[in-house]
Amino acid sequence: MKTIAISFLGTQLDDRGKGNKRWDRWRPTLSLCQHEDLVIDRLELLFQPRYQALADELTRDINRTSPETVVIHNHINLIDPWDFESVYAELLDFALDYTFNTEKEQYLIHITTGTHVAQICLYLLTEAHYLSGRLIQSAPPQKGETVLGHYQIIDLDLSKYDQIASRFSIERKEGTHYLKGGIETKNKQFNRLIEQLEGSGLNLCLA
Repeated sequence: MKTIAISFLGTQLDDRGKGNKRWDRWRPTLSLCQHEDLVIDRLELLFQPRYQALADELTRDINRTSPETVVIHNHINLIDPWDFESVYAELLDFALDYTFNTEKEQYLIHITTGTHVAQICLYLLTEAHYLSGRLIQSAPPQKGETVLGHYQIIDLDLSKYDQIASRFSIERKEGTHYLKGGIETKNKQFNRLIEQLEGSGLNLCLA
């Protein structure tokens, strides 16, 4: 199965100059394609047309260090990259127009680059399954790490967190039992009152 990454071009973090020193600096989109344990077969790069030169330079660097990665340019027309409504609408259009092939490809939505508004919109669209895939977050190197830094994949499929839901349910039942003072009763009105108090988060001491 091929791995496809969808990422905004980082107009600040991905732009580290044109000299050789740029190779000594962490660039999140470039590093995403350089990890030995994560092969990116295709990178869907999102950017505004005015950043074409930066996108071209980044693409050349990716081709140089990760020749197996195919970079696809996607122009995103953002009137105001900090306006939530317009950014969400533009990304929703991209998601609806994009052809996802989940049988043969797995998708990673990169939420490190772009404005905070864009990152939130990517998260919301992934959670709502308009963007089919998992989130991936890259981070700069910590002490002892290479310039590539590290990454974390986040799966929003809540079906994988049944254990958390089960624990919440157990704790809620234990809270109800405590409010009843350990006394089991079949009085429906009393039980309903206790459930309402427990649900409101009130901490009562029954003597």
